[in-house]
Amino acid sequence: MSRRDIVLAGMLASLLAAPRVGSQPASSPARIGLLYPGHDASPPDSAARQRRDALIGGLRDLGWIEGRNLVIETRWAGVDAQRQREAARELLALPVALIVAPGSTTIRAAHEGAPGLPIVMINAGDPVGAGFVASLARPGGDLTGTSAAGEEVLGKQLELLAAAVPGLKHVGVLMNRANKANDFFFRSMSSRATQLGLGLERLDVSGAAELEETIARARGGALLVLGDPLFAQQRPRLVELVQRAGVPSMFPRREFVAAGGLMSYISSDAWHWRKAASFVDKILRGAKPANVPVEQPTVFELTVNARTARALGLTMPQALLLRADEVIE
Repeated sequence: MSRRDIVLAGMLASLLAAPRVGSQPASSPARIGLLYPGHDASPPDSAARQRRDALIGGLRDLGWIEGRNLVIETRWAGVDAQRQREAARELLALPVALIVAPGSTTIRAAHEGAPGLPIVMINAGDPVGAGFVASLARPGGDLTGTSAAGEEVLGKQLELLAAAVPGLKHVGVLMNRANKANDFFFRSMSSRATQLGLGLERLDVSGAAELEETIARARGGALLVLGDPLFAQQRPRLVELVQRAGVPSMFPRREFVAAGGLMSYISSDAWHWRKAASFVDKILRGAKPANVPVEQPTVFELTVNARTARALGLTMPQALLLRADEVIE
């Protein structure tokens, strides 16, 4: 073989080698971090495991096999922002090539705890308004990923509540005071609420101790619960308090409805987590988050608990039941 052939063969072998991540040698597995809110005092529940499995499945489809060419460092970081920032710093120090973070509060904690490290957002609420990205098309910084289609979804949630509850005039919006995306969400809902003839009331809480008293304020109307790690962690108690208050409620996840809540209307969790794998893949192969557009979901799922509707004395419109992706009897 000539010297020229040897050089060309070496170049070809380099191109076919596994992608290089950061300063790690090509033979080393890529190492990424997963910062997950909740579950700081108990094992992760089935929903959390399913989300992680969806991410792993998406990565596997793209050639990243955990235990072979990929290591996932998972931190179940609770709902306290300071603990989440500390967990992000732990991941940065390992080091990892990037951090995957779901939800606005956890995304912010990851960014603050690991400045300069690429962050793959999952289901970020208003990433532009929150200052995570300059725009969806051109993020311009260290963050990219998937975004909640907030304005359209929240308006549709109000419509569904109004359809389910005859004569509805008042809706309380339960939100975590610490989530900076809530101002955007509430403004987005207000214009649609006016069109529907609904009055909205912000029901802000700072912790689990305030839930019972706050939820009681929604009696006589309905309750719309915004997505937040605090509410996910308190799901069984939150659903119990809503049932005790007799308040028809719209929840941010199907798990709440399976536990006894009335309805949920939201983009598919599986879509967000599998889609996140494509962002991880791009970054591991050398793409800069600044140049990778944020993606929004286009498919949404409606879940209705017919048993809970009967307990509330509601006759769900047939049209609403027919459009539901799942009716729990």
